[in-house]
Amino acid sequence: MTNGLLPEGVRDRLAPQADAAATLLRAVIDAISAHGYARVQPPLVEFEDELSGRLKSTGQRDLFRIVDPVSARTLALRPDMTAQIGRIATTRLAHVARPLRLGYGGQVLKLRSTQLRPERELCQAGAELIGVDSAEAATEVVLAALEALDAAGVRGITLDLTLPNLVETLAAGPMPLAADKIDAVRNRLDAKDAGGLVGLGAAEYLPLIAAAGPFPDALAHLRQIDATHVLEPRLAAIEAIAAAVGDRARITLDPTERHGFEYQSWLGFSLFGEGLNGEIGRGGSYTLIHSDGTEEPAIGFSLYLDPLVDSGAGQTEVKRVFLPLTTNPNVATRLRAEGWVTVAALSKDDDATALGCTHILSNGAPQLL
Repeated sequence: MTNGLLPEGVRDRLAPQADAAATLLRAVIDAISAHGYARVQPPLVEFEDELSGRLKSTGQRDLFRIVDPVSARTLALRPDMTAQIGRIATTRLAHVARPLRLGYGGQVLKLRSTQLRPERELCQAGAELIGVDSAEAATEVVLAALEALDAAGVRGITLDLTLPNLVETLAAGPMPLAADKIDAVRNRLDAKDAGGLVGLGAAEYLPLIAAAGPFPDALAHLRQIDATHVLEPRLAAIEAIAAAVGDRARITLDPTERHGFEYQSWLGFSLFGEGLNGEIGRGGSYTLIHSDGTEEPAIGFSLYLDPLVDSGAGQTEVKRVFLPLTTNPNVATRLRAEGWVTVAALSKDDDATALGCTHILSNGAPQLL
């Protein structure tokens, strides 16, 4: 006799949370699809060498590996669906006109959990815009993400923007750095470690630490730092994004935030919701590599729906009517067409309240219990 224990970081979802999860995923996918993103459904498992080759080093550490008894090759369960979308775009859909819009949603499994997110199995949904990463493309993607969260019932959204390759841009121009110092400076800025920057001989990067906070002030601070205007094109781009967002979200800017944005290029963003623990989504610009070695720009976002389900989002009141043994099947069909959930008695001992019903059919009509 088993005790019903599950592996660490995975869980059963029961009613009504299971219904809520399905409702939220459907709402998010519908909102994404309304922007022209065609849904694709990659498999849960792929050959490990193929999947790991499309993941950055952080993603590779999340791979849950197994051996396929059919092919005798190592397989991996996906820890993230974005890499799979990239595979589809650069192989099966490589011939399709760009920009290519793809949406997705499903379960992912990570090898390890984190303190902020103890779950290893997560529900991920998102969209990827492939073939372009312009300011206009970024605006479309950000607005689609916000509309998807709104459709899922998230309120008090915060959009936190970052510039992932900022240090590389400055190091190649107005703030020169030796190549072997770039990673260290980037890490010190990410940690807001002023002393560490001075110790690395990179004191001119210190003003970037203060260029974080509410968007208007942080943007103005960055423009003061950017005396040579090397950053102006991307600052104008994020300013255009912020203008398009308007009051749909509170906007902040942390130009040196790097954690979790290791493979993004000029833009990254995180999404937060009022009353929800941690970030509920992130996105940004990146490049895809084709089989011939050519690179293709892309931009997209991923949302994680589990925090929403845990907060009670997506749950709706269900009208469940108990049908006594003698109920005419045509009556039951009519009630279901009217939106009722019918629970038919299978014996005279069935109890409507015990079976979770809110109503009982009496004299041809549902009566409140």
